[in-house]
Amino acid sequence: MKSKTLIVATLLITIAALFFYSRRPQPVEVEAYSLAEGEVRATVANTRVGTVKACRRAYLAPATGGQVAELRVKEGDKVKQGQVLLEVWNQDLKAQVVLQKAQINASRASAEQACQLAGGAEREAARMTQLQKHKNVVSVEQVDKSVTGGKSQRAACRAAQQAIEVAEAQLGVAEAAVQRTLVKAPFDGTVAEVNAELGEFVTPSPPGIPTLPPIDLLDVSCLTVSAPIDEVDAASIKTGMSACVSLDAFPDKRCSGIVTRVAPYVLEKEKQARTVEVEVTLRDPKDLAELLPGYSADIEVLLSQKEHTLRLPAEAILENHRVLLIAEDNVLHEQSFQPGLSNWSFTEVLSGLKAGDKVVTSVGKEGVAAGVTVRVKP
Repeated sequence: MKSKTLIVATLLITIAALFFYSRRPQPVEVEAYSLAEGEVRATVANTRVGTVKACRRAYLAPATGGQVAELRVKEGDKVKQGQVLLEVWNQDLKAQVVLQKAQINASRASAEQACQLAGGAEREAARMTQLQKHKNVVSVEQVDKSVTGGKSQRAACRAAQQAIEVAEAQLGVAEAAVQRTLVKAPFDGTVAEVNAELGEFVTPSPPGIPTLPPIDLLDVSCLTVSAPIDEVDAASIKTGMSACVSLDAFPDKRCSGIVTRVAPYVLEKEKQARTVEVEVTLRDPKDLAELLPGYSADIEVLLSQKEHTLRLPAEAILENHRVLLIAEDNVLHEQSFQPGLSNWSFTEVLSGLKAGDKVVTSVGKEGVAAGVTVRVKP
């Protein structure tokens, strides 16, 4: 009887154990990362999209309005510095130039005549003076009149020479008026856009009222990427730092960039964060291939870098620099660590963790918390 009771009790205990074992919480499947050394780069990226820009760009218009008489370029043309691209009707101004040149020639002839007369009058005065001094043939009054006449003629000579200078200055004014009707290339470049036709009337833009320029000229011999950086991050950026450029139009990063300019002021725009404009220039000719001004681009400026350091992936890190550490019994424990360099992908571990420690990367999964038993997903 006792043996039967013992058997029944044993069966009941076994059934109860099996029941509770089947009702136990199942381990949560998680993804994990084993701490190891690797590269960590502290970087700063732009807050809004940047733009690829030509190193120089000029919106060209004549200094004075008028009808287009000559249009010497078309879109896509390569031009040299000083080359005339467009000319407004200026025949009246050119006629003024011709008139002033003729005036200069006439003034020179008059000056030559006046100076010759002055020379003759001065020689006559010298002879009269000698006659009066040695032979007393002429009166003092005649000598005085002769000397005065010579001085007067010499003054007329100087006046005629001054008239030549005045005429030359007037010629400069006339030629400057002609130059105001010409549009010349301020640098070697490529004509990006032409917004004028022969016979059209063009004018310079009035102050505060932007209008389409007759000619848009680009210097694409070098390209820069200009992007806004948040004012908080901009303080750590200096010229000469390395940078990578990412473009929506191309899959690969271009990392031959260098920071060539940090704007000396903060842009303040309504309803937007205050930013500082930073320019990056690509140095490798291969990185410049296929780039066009106007492409959207992002920059990532390298502040500092460590090649071999213990690091954590960003998806494993909780608030206040904590991780969920997988213990030997597969139970999760919260662990704090001291961070170092950091970027969007990795954070350097200075202390609190060691190489080989396993931490959970799927921290947002339901049921993942400290004290939970887990099973690492293969």
